[in-house]
Amino acid sequence: MRKTIPALALALSMAVPFADAADTGQLACRTTEECAAQAARIGAYVPVPAATLTATSKLDQAEDQFYWMNKINKASTVMLVEERILTREMGRAIGKGVAHAIDQAGKPGGKRPSDVLQIEKIITDAIGPDGSLIHAGRSRQDMYATYRMARLRNQVLDFTDALNSLRERVLVLAGRNVNTIVPAYTNGVQAQPISYAHYLLAYEASFGRDAQRVQDLYRRMNRSAMGTAVLANSSWPLDRKRMADLLGFDGIIENSLDSSQVSPSDIALEAAAIASSNAIRLGAVLQDIHTQYHQTRPWLLLEEGATYTSSAMPQKRNPGLIMRAREGASNVVGLAQTVTLRGHNVTTGMTDYKEPAAEIGLFPQAVRALVATNRVVDVLTVNPKRSLEELEDDWTASMELAETLQKDHQVPFRVGHSFASEIVTFARANGLRPRDFPYAKAQELYAQAIAKYKLADARLPIAEPEFRKVLSAEYMVTSRVGIGGPQPAEVERMLAGAQAALRSDKTWMQKTRQSLRDADARLDTAFDALLRN
Repeated sequence: MRKTIPALALALSMAVPFADAADTGQLACRTTEECAAQAARIGAYVPVPAATLTATSKLDQAEDQFYWMNKINKASTVMLVEERILTREMGRAIGKGVAHAIDQAGKPGGKRPSDVLQIEKIITDAIGPDGSLIHAGRSRQDMYATYRMARLRNQVLDFTDALNSLRERVLVLAGRNVNTIVPAYTNGVQAQPISYAHYLLAYEASFGRDAQRVQDLYRRMNRSAMGTAVLANSSWPLDRKRMADLLGFDGIIENSLDSSQVSPSDIALEAAAIASSNAIRLGAVLQDIHTQYHQTRPWLLLEEGATYTSSAMPQKRNPGLIMRAREGASNVVGLAQTVTLRGHNVTTGMTDYKEPAAEIGLFPQAVRALVATNRVVDVLTVNPKRSLEELEDDWTASMELAETLQKDHQVPFRVGHSFASEIVTFARANGLRPRDFPYAKAQELYAQAIAKYKLADARLPIAEPEFRKVLSAEYMVTSRVGIGGPQPAEVERMLAGAQAALRSDKTWMQKTRQSLRDADARLDTAFDALLRN
């Protein structure tokens, strides 16, 4: 399992330091690899290592097509002997040929081909033509479909580990910002004040739905095609369920045509949609952070040393970590469209749709985007004083004025809304903020609003202290009621619920990975027993 929260991560600062950006020319490095690592650490552009574009983890890289063809060979040999399609003696001989094919690959001059028949040639060269009996009832079609689903399984699980790591980081950050008041936006402008924890929990909830989608997908994805031959089964009485169990699948894809010719399309599309949807929301979060860098006094920054200098402009503090993460998320969205197009308007049985996600590196890029976002969250600093100042410089709490008049003084909402709108119009025209808006002018504008709607009492029913209070962003947040609001008690409740959901999702991951390890152990035990007896 990956380590999630680094010891140095999420150190939040109450100040907004204009950080000493890293000068890549001054970063000591002795080798090409060290230079690339130093630049990548702060988000400066470096070419992406090829391995990160083709595999989601070292495990995924190791479990390539050669690995899986031989794993299938082991399971097939065990099953063929159990079903008495092969004698035990013949099964033992073929098993030794399979073991030889695996062992020779790790020796100097060893071969690691991916094609079924090339691997079979290694076996028959070692034990003779009887080695080809392992292919009873099989085809490249069902073998490759099984491998592709297993590869997708690995990559989706790696994606989910990275996703859960991000969720954990976000919840830690939310826990530290329950009382950090920030502006929320609709239509690109300030709308209402909320807490930063409330904002973070909204996106964490969406990432939690991604985890749910993965678990739902996994029930359909973790099914085996093995034993269906080309697409219509064979005359050999193969035990498909036994092979599925030995290979770590929860069951079989029942319809033999579906198994290798249809399901690869819709399962791949479903998986790609999850990655794409997640990447779009990653991009939204990263864009919200990046937007702060447009300001001269942001309330969100990357911590000192996590940005890099411009080569020409001394004032620049480039947030490369954010840019690289956004680029990664955009790559995922684009690659997901490639998966869609590869499956579009193609007749059944073609290769186009059968392995697009792996061929184009969709999930390696998706994992890379999540890891890059994790790095952003690790070094994100929040300045509550500055975010509150931004709210107090605008009229984001003016809706509370209209609501208070309606709730406490029975003033029709549209009247109160008109009154509050006139205040904002006058204030902006005269450079006034809520804290210094003249109360007498508010009384005058209220009387005008009452006259406009032809109501009787033209006296503003709230005194100046209450007028100031209801225009306070902090008051608007703390006075909210109802499920899911930004008030601290409700945020704390949602935070606890999100933490519990994450624990449950991580438990599912642990059980799922353990189930795969258990299946490997069952296969090894059965295969080794065949070789010994």
